[in-house]
Amino acid sequence: MSFSSKAPADARAKAESKFHLADRRKSEADQAVGEARAAKNAEAQKTARLKALRLAKEEADRAAAAAAPPAVKAPAKRKARVAATA
Repeated sequence: MSFSSKAPADARAKAESKFHLADRRKSEADQAVGEARAAKNAEAQKTARLKALRLAKEEADRAAAAAAPPAVKAPAKRKARVAATA
């Protein structure tokens, strides 16, 4: 039984190819996780900024309402009574 000289080289090439494929997939997965974390962080920062703006606006509205004189309510108009004819 004779072995071909190509067999060990083919096996090595196949093993290296498999290793590089797994390494590339791991690298791509790490990159995707990093991108997801960056997107989540950006969303959290945007949410915090919008919350701060909303709270500042609410405080300004409360201060303006407190500083404004109370609204004078006009008396309600009475309806004229119509005499019933019998």
